[in-house]
Amino acid sequence: MNYYLDVVKQYAVFNGRARRKEYWMFFLINFVISIVLSIIEAVAGIAPFLSVIYVLAVLLPSIGVGIRRLHDTDRSGWWLLIGLVPIVGGIILLVFACLEGQRHDNKYGPDPKAGRY
Repeated sequence: MNYYLDVVKQYAVFNGRARRKEYWMFFLINFVISIVLSIIEAVAGIAPFLSVIYVLAVLLPSIGVGIRRLHDTDRSGWWLLIGLVPIVGGIILLVFACLEGQRHDNKYGPDPKAGRY
């Protein structure tokens, strides 16, 4: 849960680098929360009001962690826009998110794994 909260606390930070673990833990917790909200809305028989509010609330943190994840692979955050290309863009972003980050400092900041085993 700390990974999720750390990303939310840095909701408008678009510089620096994010480890794979930070990115994927945020993605997983975000996915679980979205599923739970959808189930609650379906059981209660209400419009997807809670889901829309949640998506809007985590929009900036999601963009920020995506950009920082791309920075860890030494790519510009502008690569996030390739996700707008149907099917192919999502696959390319998935591959980038799965790649290991650079093991040394790059132009986006120091290695976030430095000093960790």
